[in-house]
Amino acid sequence: MFRKHVVSLAVLITAGIGVLSACGNELPGSAQAVDNKAATAETSSASTSDQPVNLLSGTPKANNAPPNTGDWASVDAPKESAQKWVAVIAGKAGNLDPVVLNGAGFTLYRFDKDTAKPSKSNCNGDCAKTWPPLTVAHGGKVFFDGVKRSDIGFVTRDDGSLQVTIGGWPVYKFAKDTKPGDTNGQGVGGTWFGVQPNGQKSGVNNGGGAGNGDGGAKANSAILFDDANFSDNGASQGVAGKGCQNLSRPDVTSSVKATGSLKLWTEKDCKGKSMVINGDVPDLKSIGFDNTLASVFFG
Repeated sequence: MFRKHVVSLAVLITAGIGVLSACGNELPGSAQAVDNKAATAETSSASTSDQPVNLLSGTPKANNAPPNTGDWASVDAPKESAQKWVAVIAGKAGNLDPVVLNGAGFTLYRFDKDTAKPSKSNCNGDCAKTWPPLTVAHGGKVFFDGVKRSDIGFVTRDDGSLQVTIGGWPVYKFAKDTKPGDTNGQGVGGTWFGVQPNGQKSGVNNGGGAGNGDGGAKANSAILFDDANFSDNGASQGVAGKGCQNLSRPDVTSSVKATGSLKLWTEKDCKGKSMVINGDVPDLKSIGFDNTLASVFFG
């Protein structure tokens, strides 16, 4: 009798193990089910962090943004009010066309020392005081117009705030831009440039003056031709050095040969209107600088 009970118990245990093995994927208490739930939660969390704010097509005005909030808030407005919304709007500022502006019309910039893949801001501390990052509260709103939704992203800064990115690049304002349309930050240090709606630099291109490219090495010399297309029939002048260099013959240049990026200025001592070029420009008329150059900046 006892032997029969032992055999029956063994059979039951064996059968139970078989059932558990066959249905293990469906048991809510199993290790694999717990792993599946954890994986689902992780995926859900990642999806939420990819879009931590509300993206709304159209300008702030078209979306009835409240006055004195977001990009419209005054400098002494509470942080909570200023962080409610920001805007990224494709437009024109000075010689930068296209360039992205915020909701108040101020130029937005990108920084060469940041990275876009992955998005990472390397402007903190005093840098961020001069170049305030475009940040928005978690759960806030970003209005966009002329910028593709797919090109808008976000990155968490070292201080925990959420910064807007365009084409992967973190974007900033410039403290010395005092009114809408200012572009005083363009080309500063050879690393700061207005940002285009796709994240590329505004006002810079690869081998052709102002345009759509992302720039390259910095030039330390250039040849300036009085005629377009680097013509040998006219006169030319060479300029080289570091920093700002005044031209011996201002207001006569129609084309430029350079091995990298430099900044053109319409007045001596690097003042007046400016434009960053990268490489040769066969006709300065195409960028509105024909016969207007008085100085250039290298570095």
